[in-house]
Amino acid sequence: MIRMDEINKVTGYIRGGCSPIGMKKDYRTVIDSSCDNIETIIFSAGKIGFQVEVKTPELTGFIKAGIAAVAD
Repeated sequence: MIRMDEINKVTGYIRGGCSPIGMKKDYRTVIDSSCDNIETIIFSAGKIGFQVEVKTPELTGFIKAGIAAVAD
């Protein structure tokens, strides 16, 4: 995870506009394994105030996300 105060410096994105799709650099994305129980995921569309809802397998496949137990 990137610390909030380093998001802009590291990624070039502003806090609240970060999205796993369309990143300028190839960052590894890991989604909590609880996503296996969720039909769709809503995430930032890359602009503050805009979201995208996608079927979970489509998102994880498209961004080549890892699935792991990352949350309690």
